[in-house]
Amino acid sequence: MPASDFTSDEYTARIAKTRSAMAARGIDTLIVADPSNMAWLTGYDGWSFYVPQAVILPATGSPIWWGRTQDRPGAAQTTWLDADHLLDWPEEHVQHPDHHPYDTLVTHLRDRDLTRAIGVEMDNYYYSAAAHQVLLTAFGQDQIHDATGVVNWQRAVKSDTELAMMRKAGQLSAHMHTTLRQGFRAGRPKHELVAEVQAAGVAGLPGLAGDYAAIAPIAPSGREASASHITWNDRPLTAGEATYFEISGCYHRYHCPISRTLYLGDPPADIRRAEEAILIAIHDTLAAAKPGATCEQVAACVYDSFAKAGYIKGNRTGYPIGLSYPPDWGERTMSLRPGDTTVLEENMTFHLMPGLWTADWGVAITESFVITPSGGEPLADIPRDIHVVPP
Repeated sequence: MPASDFTSDEYTARIAKTRSAMAARGIDTLIVADPSNMAWLTGYDGWSFYVPQAVILPATGSPIWWGRTQDRPGAAQTTWLDADHLLDWPEEHVQHPDHHPYDTLVTHLRDRDLTRAIGVEMDNYYYSAAAHQVLLTAFGQDQIHDATGVVNWQRAVKSDTELAMMRKAGQLSAHMHTTLRQGFRAGRPKHELVAEVQAAGVAGLPGLAGDYAAIAPIAPSGREASASHITWNDRPLTAGEATYFEISGCYHRYHCPISRTLYLGDPPADIRRAEEAILIAIHDTLAAAKPGATCEQVAACVYDSFAKAGYIKGNRTGYPIGLSYPPDWGERTMSLRPGDTTVLEENMTFHLMPGLWTADWGVAITESFVITPSGGEPLADIPRDIHVVPP
């Protein structure tokens, strides 16, 4: 996701919003380790998140990129930052038992007088206990503050440019699901079909190239589908089994995940009953998803539809999406579930997940949508009904 995808004014606005949130928490210096947040603030893009890296956002002045020496050229190419704001840690510290890259970050922070009221993303995949201990030892507990979600929440309302990218991701998702339906047949090893679908997502469409998604394809069949996050295997597709695929097109790191269920043969009555409940839930949710409604009010459409059909759904039914890196395409802020009273705003984007999982099968039909004054608007155009294929 090169920084040139967005105007300098958009980056300026993003930084201003984040600094306002920092000030509200009493944070002077923010260490951003989440690669999605790093990209959102600076444009940085690269498969380097397996080693320590961060964007440091001071209360004033330009952000700073900090990472491994051999990744610094990538920062120069993908961010809008000047060379003076690209800092690195030495190659000999890569997974070294006696040195930690955050030791170098401590030096950089001291050199720039950025050692007071430091915010860190405590509950984050990319910020380790070892990194945290280095900062505690250097600056003391009183100077380290939990800044989990500070940037994530600023990303909730999408700009017009971001929405355009998510709609392009939606075109890629639709292309992938078309490939899926065309290749779904009895006896075909599932890994072959998954490979074809993934290739379609990357090859894309004329003038629309794809990227790697933040989550691998979820593709369970039959009893496997009673579990919600099984990927794939080489077992042949079999008559009498429902298979659902949760996949996403990805365009410049923006996602549009969509799940659909396919069936070889004639779906039994219980699966058809689940399908009807899910389709009603999607219709009602999109109608209710307007600015001013709360997350729990919108989510109630799903739980009510399921209850009328005799099902109980114990998990959340949606989450915000957008720019992301592995291992997750969710933004990790609000959730569509009871108890979340977050008020929806125009141009928020969600993955609606009204899936049903029983002890013997699972059915997942989902939509990614944007909040508009007239309700939730799907970001992709893909048939929702269970796709039935003769065995």
